[in-house]
Amino acid sequence: MTGQQLLLESPSSGFRLVSKDLPSPAEGEVLVRITLATLCGSDLHTLAGRRSAPTPCVLGHEAVGVIVASKKEGLTEGQRVTWSLASSCGSCQACKEWNLPQKCARLLKYGHSREDTHPWSGCYASHILLRPGTTILPLPPLLPDRLAAPANCAFATITHATEQLPAPCRRALVIGGGLLGLFAILALRERGVEEIYVSDPDEQRVAMARRCGALPLPQEATELRFDFALEAAGVAAAISPALPLLRPGAHFVWTGLVHDQCHFQLDGSLIVRGNLRVQGIHNYAPRHLEQALRILQTVDTSVLEDLIAAPVPLAHFEQALELAQSGQWARVSVEPNPASPS
Repeated sequence: MTGQQLLLESPSSGFRLVSKDLPSPAEGEVLVRITLATLCGSDLHTLAGRRSAPTPCVLGHEAVGVIVASKKEGLTEGQRVTWSLASSCGSCQACKEWNLPQKCARLLKYGHSREDTHPWSGCYASHILLRPGTTILPLPPLLPDRLAAPANCAFATITHATEQLPAPCRRALVIGGGLLGLFAILALRERGVEEIYVSDPDEQRVAMARRCGALPLPQEATELRFDFALEAAGVAAAISPALPLLRPGAHFVWTGLVHDQCHFQLDGSLIVRGNLRVQGIHNYAPRHLEQALRILQTVDTSVLEDLIAAPVPLAHFEQALELAQSGQWARVSVEPNPASPS
């Protein structure tokens, strides 16, 4: 049997849709037919040249699919699943001592690996081969693909970012109204935060955030003081203006600064004198994906469903990329070419 991949041979050469023989899973591996993948912001950074990629590669790490062959105990053909965005060894210091399996010394990150050394490891493809050390979770039947796909990156990362809130935490600021920010609003509401404000220069994104229950940050917000702030915009210039809005002892979590335009000047005295806790969050541990799926079953996600564009065939990826760059959608999705074998 053969499958299809959208191969990125180099950042300057563009994509090429190729057909290849599908692999047979080895012990501990699972072959999944991808039913839907979404375009994450980190992939957009890569395609814009702001983030490097180990080419040749197949990008894409937010996806869901159906198992077609399994050599992993407890998983069988036909199960609809999602998976952690990386496989970890379970035995290095990061895995065993630091509780950071996402920083494993032998990490394989899906959608970020060379195709010639780790074949079938990207999600812009008809299939993906999940390696040992990957957490693979069956999906709730009522959770639609368009929400489950970004859960294994965006929402799991937000679950990690909101895991530790200050006490009390009654008022929060979310910087950035993309899907990461929208998920943050839902997660903070689920955690019982009473007032959630959003800051974003794009009026469309502010409108999306308001639908999720957030308030727009006033232009003159000097009277507001926040217990918690979360950067979800990937814009370094947004960091410093937020510091004076934080109350003493507040937490400030950064999640979006993962590209090469993240340098900025910072007045360290605001952090020291304010007793602020600043934390960077990059990716997540498997428990955060499990929590994300549980939360998605308990919160009202109906406000998000029509903010995710209808799937574009994999063969028309350039169209999906244009939709993602337009900013009119919280997420854009692609599906394998309908002619692809299953």
